[in-house]
Amino acid sequence: MKDILGQAIHDYYYKKPEHQLWINNQYGPSEEMPVEAYFREEDDMPDIEWLALNECRGDILDIGAGAGGHVLLLQERGFDATALEISDLASAVMKARGVNKVITADIFEYQEQQYDTLLLLMNGIGLTGTLLKLKTFLQHAKQLLKPGGQLLFDSSDIAYLYEGKLPENGPYYGEIQYQYQYNQQKSDWFPWLYIDEQTLTGIASEMGYDMEVLLEDEFKQYLVRLTLK
Repeated sequence: MKDILGQAIHDYYYKKPEHQLWINNQYGPSEEMPVEAYFREEDDMPDIEWLALNECRGDILDIGAGAGGHVLLLQERGFDATALEISDLASAVMKARGVNKVITADIFEYQEQQYDTLLLLMNGIGLTGTLLKLKTFLQHAKQLLKPGGQLLFDSSDIAYLYEGKLPENGPYYGEIQYQYQYNQQKSDWFPWLYIDEQTLTGIASEMGYDMEVLLEDEFKQYLVRLTLK
């Protein structure tokens, strides 16, 4: 799969001629993704991200760390924070920006160390793609958590996209297919997951976790903490 997002992040950081990053989807017109969002400073982060960073504790693994904005803030606060990112280009940008610990790996294959906090922001849990793969991830996360450890992530209920007519058959309505488009290049289509609170509560319990909703906004975006029962 072409590393379209990593290329966009790399070009932005090194001030190469910029192109627009687009996200194609299955439900409507293409949406522009502003690359500068991956380089947000603390003052520009939404409340959900602020709260998540304030709830971090101990050794932290930021999964799908992008351009490293969250890890840099955690480093400044004195935390032992590690960035995990599947993109070689995004990983190179994080190292250039001063992230001390960068691991380039697929989270489903990573099992080198345990952490007090596993962090997935900007709907990072979406990387699981489907409800089934979310269960696989939550099982895998048990190997990565120290005793008493926590998972912190945000997601949202996207039922509004269907204007009250949720599909009765087929996959779960929050399992979306996306494609990145940048500088006349397109990625393969890939699955991305948005999960409503009720569905997540059931899956978390099934997989042996307690779930606490830390914040929910008017757009049905929410932040949760999962801890092992």
